Amino acid sequence: MKNKYIKFLSAPYIIWALIFIIVPLLMVFYYGFTDKSGAFTISNITAIATHEHSKALWLALYLSLISTAICILLAYPLAMILSHIGENAGANKDKYMVFIFILPMWMNFLLRTIAWQTLLENDGVINSFLNLLHLPALRIINTPAAIVFGMVYNFLPFMVLPLVNALNKIDINVINAARDLGANSVQTFLRIILPLSLPGLISGITMVFIPSLTTFIVSDLLGGSKILLIGNVIEQEFTQYSNWNLGSGLSIVLMIFIIVSIVLSTIFDKDMEGTAI
Repeated sequence: MKNKYIKFLSAPYIIWALIFIIVPLLMVFYYGFTDKSGAFTISNITAIATHEHSKALWLALYLSLISTAICILLAYPLAMILSHIGENAGANKDKYMVFIFILPMWMNFLLRTIAWQTLLENDGVINSFLNLLHLPALRIINTPAAIVFGMVYNFLPFMVLPLVNALNKIDINVINAARDLGANSVQTFLRIILPLSLPGLISGITMVFIPSLTTFIVSDLLGGSKILLIGNVIEQEFTQYSNWNLGSGLSIVLMIFIIVSIVLSTIFDKDMEGTAI
């Protein structure tokens, strides 16, 4: 009798998903494929081919790929230190290191980005410190480099944590066996650690690339609203120009890139081994 009613426990989630996920998606598709009069059109979708929109899309893709690549380069060494593969620290110490690493994530995303805006400004904290040392000022604010910096800072934990999870699943005896057979550190990493941690890497790439591609707050604050990514264009269509049709059409195009990224992640990480933190 109990089993008969257990399925009803999912009702709150189903209602939540219906109201806040399904209905908004249906609205996006409705507005994306209609004009202001309600007539069917694909002009909102093809608008991505205009110079302004395509430039914003390719710039977003370019900066997202750079940010993802930098996150990979930074995350692997850190993940190996935090995992059992880096046997320098005890288990309790490793837990404290993970805690310290994820602590900034407890702060609001917007506040973290505003903090870096204050630090990177031409007369900000960093340049004031460099001025005291009589060093050249850092002119990074309102540039693509500042946007990449903000993306890496905000999304790096989403690359590290899946990698730590994947690395912790590797039997340390496999690493020791490779070293006993004469493999150096580079060979051990390329032939043992990298292939076995690939699910975590794929998961991390997805979790960094998608928010980097769709962000608009980071480019607004650290790019000074001078550098438009596709997320900024969509946000402006909804909030400034009240053009829900065009904004929805561009959102559908962006959704295609997200779906492709998720499908690729699923193909390479069929068992979702890299997602369980």
